Amino acid sequence: MDFRSSDTVVGPRSADLLPASATTAVKVVIVGGFGVGKTTLVGSVSEIRPLTTEETMTQAGAGVDDTAGVERKTSTTVAMDFGRISISDELVLYVFGTPGQERFWFLWNGLFEGALGAVVLVDTRRLEVSFDVIGRLEDRGVPFVVALNTFPESPTYPTEELRTALDLPPEVPIVACDARTRESGRDVLMTLMRYLYRLSAPPAG
Repeated sequence: MDFRSSDTVVGPRSADLLPASATTAVKVVIVGGFGVGKTTLVGSVSEIRPLTTEETMTQAGAGVDDTAGVERKTSTTVAMDFGRISISDELVLYVFGTPGQERFWFLWNGLFEGALGAVVLVDTRRLEVSFDVIGRLEDRGVPFVVALNTFPESPTYPTEELRTALDLPPEVPIVACDARTRESGRDVLMTLMRYLYRLSAPPAG
């Protein structure tokens, strides 16, 4: 009988180990409607091999999941996405992506536990899929920024017009991003961190 030696146990890759200089870890969450690019953003920004829970879409979701505008999408996140990015030598962000379909939103309770803030990823071709997402964050009292994922055919609108359409307070940042590029995703996360810092800073005077 062949038993595996304890010497052959596979651990994490060296590239996935937490940097020795890291002193602070922060949990943030990427949310948004179905097909807005959450899995892409987590994957592009992560410095480690991201964890994804994508499954092939089947007929079971027909009539349940709203695929309007993303008819060519063939897979979907059913639990979460996970990645990590070092903002500095000391600060590390753990990034969790939520499932977009409403039938999986019950998983948000666990994913938001301990999170300091969120990024709402928005597709300007389908603003309506963001309304309920933003409403849930506001109900939970979770601070967030809005990132407009620039798909090739996405229409552009003035920032204040978008703020009105999404019913956002004037202090909530709105930034454009390309979820496919690490630099753009990092800029979005830095915007969130700066916003959280402003919220935590004592009032002047």
